[in-house]
Amino acid sequence: MLAQRISSINALSAICEATGADIEEVSRACGTDQRIGPLFLKASVGFGGSCFRKDVSNLVYLAESLHLYEVADYWRQVITLNDYQTKRFADRVVRTLFNSLTGKKIALFGFAFKKNTGDTRESAAIKLVKSFLAENGRVDIYDPKVEEAQIWHELVNTEANLETSTAADLKGLTLVKSRVKVVGSPYDAAVGAAAVVIATEWDEFKCDRLDYKKIYESMHKPAYLFDGRLIIDGKHLKEIGFKVEVIGKGAGRRRESFE
Repeated sequence: MLAQRISSINALSAICEATGADIEEVSRACGTDQRIGPLFLKASVGFGGSCFRKDVSNLVYLAESLHLYEVADYWRQVITLNDYQTKRFADRVVRTLFNSLTGKKIALFGFAFKKNTGDTRESAAIKLVKSFLAENGRVDIYDPKVEEAQIWHELVNTEANLETSTAADLKGLTLVKSRVKVVGSPYDAAVGAAAVVIATEWDEFKCDRLDYKKIYESMHKPAYLFDGRLIIDGKHLKEIGFKVEVIGKGAGRRRESFE
């Protein structure tokens, strides 16, 4: 049910972006209804972790084994929507950067599936990095808690251990390392980047914790920032000079066109 709530609000975030609405306003309005409540109604780039996908998939399997195919299809859609949300966000980055990442660097802020953990299982960041690499981009990754070896493991499906990895694994690791770097600070990640992408809602990425003016000055211009976790002050960053794109906030048609 929690996964369903996340996919529901993420589905509405797509409508908000297309119409010029604000998903935070929608979430706030829904949350005031006591029958709904405010929890797990924050739009994001998608849920991760070891539980939601596994548990929903088990529910789908159970429903199918009982020949309840409509029920299975309903719950399968929760996962489908989650995957769609991550892909939609990655596509928005590419589209905004003039439909090409060739020769461009993306600074990825966060790799864990949520803040205050080093857990990367089913993290949306994994799919984001792979999407950016598929578009011939380069990625510098900073996460305050995830170990570098774990990042390589998630990106190439290997522990990056010379004693246990196959030749194919090592070849894949070498290829990934030629276009991905794991760095020690968000400032290092941003140097020369075309865009910052916030993939994990770490508190240190908030505007009152990070010197975004310093980050802006080190980036290529125009400098873009994509907030996939609804944690930054978009108005403040626009005043610095950033081109800001926030998940669930309209960059397409304005709401006046629907009135």
